[in-house]
Amino acid sequence: MISMRHHAVSLVAVFLALAIGIVLGSGLLADSVVSGLRDDKAELRQEVQDAEDRASLLDAQLLAADGFDATVAPRIVRDELLDRSVLVVTTPDADPEDLDALVRTVAAAGGRVTGRVSLTESFVDAAGADQLRTTVTNVVPAGVELQTGAVDPGSLAGDLLGAVLLVDPGTGQPRSTPEERALALSTLRSGGFVTYDDGIEPAQAALVVTGDHTGDPEHAGNRAALIARFAGAVDGRGAGAVLTGRPGAAVGNGPIAVVRADAALAAGLSTVDTLDRESGRITTVLALREQVDGGSGRYGTGPNAASVTVGSPAR
Repeated sequence: MISMRHHAVSLVAVFLALAIGIVLGSGLLADSVVSGLRDDKAELRQEVQDAEDRASLLDAQLLAADGFDATVAPRIVRDELLDRSVLVVTTPDADPEDLDALVRTVAAAGGRVTGRVSLTESFVDAAGADQLRTTVTNVVPAGVELQTGAVDPGSLAGDLLGAVLLVDPGTGQPRSTPEERALALSTLRSGGFVTYDDGIEPAQAALVVTGDHTGDPEHAGNRAALIARFAGAVDGRGAGAVLTGRPGAAVGNGPIAVVRADAALAAGLSTVDTLDRESGRITTVLALREQVDGGSGRYGTGPNAASVTVGSPAR
């Protein structure tokens, strides 16, 4: 007969065996989990390394392509802008290195930059829109009539500067006198809206250079729309214009994106979204030549670009 003592000892033995089994089992399980995690970590580390290696290879290839493009650029653009005069307008976020490189490419194409106008932060700030509109309408030269569709500040300013800084494409003659031109520019500069080189002369065509369109998202859309309409109005006054900038300008509500989303603007104004690459600078010059010849296009690698460069197959 089993006594209570034997029964208690049996129960203790069972629970002790169970406890020992749990401890041993959990140890083995823990080792298995840790081993699995180590393997996963090693695999992830290898995947990251492979991705970094691919990125480094692509960067090297891109640099090599830029080097090649820089070498052949003078041959590609030679005489594309021969005897053509070009006005350069920059937005506040335009990269100085992009601008300098683009001006060199224009020179290699035989073009002559007649002057540079820099739009200021006050120009693109929505808070100064009414003052900009008033300033523009007060300095319109006597012989210049602003376009009836130019009602917003960007269009008004672009129409005014296009009228005084671009020659009439039909006659090849300036629309304003040197005095009227100086008054319009100096008044805009006094209002804090532009800066410009002294001795600026009227040109046949224009390049509007913008940046990557980074900054305060709350006001980015207004800035982009103003720049897009400004460039479109400039285009309407001369032999042609190109809005060119970095890839970010073609994304979201960037100025190039605004132009491409507007059928009327895109029909006349050309856009290039790869200005940070040598190929983009080449394309900008070719696009300006196409503008002078009466054509237009959307070039680059960003959203709604029709092709990579002038003359390449459609995307």
